[in-house]
Amino acid sequence: MHTPKFARPDQSFHVELKNRINDYFERTGKSTTGGIRLFSKAAFLIVSLSIIYIVLVFFTPSTPWAILLSALLGALTAAIGFNVMHDGGHGSFSKYGFVNKGAAITAEVLGASHFMWNIKHNVIHHAYTNIDGIDDDIDAKPFLRMAPTQKRYKMHKFQHYYFWIFYCILHLYWSLLSDYQKYFSGKVGETPLKKMNTKDHISFWGFKLLHYSLFIIIPIISVGFTSWIIGFLIFSVVAGFTLSIVFQLAHTVEDTEFPMPDSLTGKLDDEWAIHQLKTTANFSTRNRFISWFVGGLNFQIEHHLFPKISHIHYPQISKIIKQACEEYGVKYVEYRRMHQAVWSHISFLKQMGRA
Repeated sequence: MHTPKFARPDQSFHVELKNRINDYFERTGKSTTGGIRLFSKAAFLIVSLSIIYIVLVFFTPSTPWAILLSALLGALTAAIGFNVMHDGGHGSFSKYGFVNKGAAITAEVLGASHFMWNIKHNVIHHAYTNIDGIDDDIDAKPFLRMAPTQKRYKMHKFQHYYFWIFYCILHLYWSLLSDYQKYFSGKVGETPLKKMNTKDHISFWGFKLLHYSLFIIIPIISVGFTSWIIGFLIFSVVAGFTLSIVFQLAHTVEDTEFPMPDSLTGKLDDEWAIHQLKTTANFSTRNRFISWFVGGLNFQIEHHLFPKISHIHYPQISKIIKQACEEYGVKYVEYRRMHQAVWSHISFLKQMGRA
């Protein structure tokens, strides 16, 4: 598929939104980055993960505690991905580039290449959200049918029952297979990777070695293979499912759309901002713990429209965006509670299995 082209209306809704958001930051005098609130949260999450890792690997707690701590390690891994790596990767963690780079690199220690993530997420997903054939986030073929334009297989009739299995193995798939597929094929889906220089290659392999040393080699030497494999699988399943469900609730629910460009012209009907609003959903935005834990990714609309603004500000700017959508008659998809979004995702999978 050729790169789609978004519509360019004379009166851009995106420009209107940017003007209102810029005005908010000028009036309040706030920085668009995370500041001390985000730095303190990042420090808490990283220190907590480090302590739990040390206890599990070097002090060998009893089995019930080891199981609990392994699950908590997985949850903290996801939380660091949401709060530290994600903001860092978008350049919204700090006003300093090297700090953002350091935050983004936490992905490497936890098992994912930040180089591949940048192409897959920042470049492709954020630009062409929910466009089948380009957005790699909705490509789970052949096991899951995540868009109405994808081929349907008989097994998809049951995907709303078995989807959780694939969500649970995301971390394993990511750290052991997905990055290598992209690296050796030179593509993310059908989109070519940016050419990697020598530094990128060394970084890719060096961080993979560091991750395997921290999470496979050292734990096996310290606690033995059996204890390691049980703890590692618990850790990986919790991390994988948590990461998967949060990102899927933002785009693959009943009320989001999956626009496709015209087959001849390659043009889409909407401008970019309208496209983002049609393909993205918020959930559980009044739950402070969920907002804290998922790094504001329950405010996915705000994130997609303004990815370079830290998630710390999403609750405030969401009011501005929602007001503008009401005034202009633009779709704004929001599920008030977490369980509503989960059920909508399951219903969506069920619909895709039967369509």
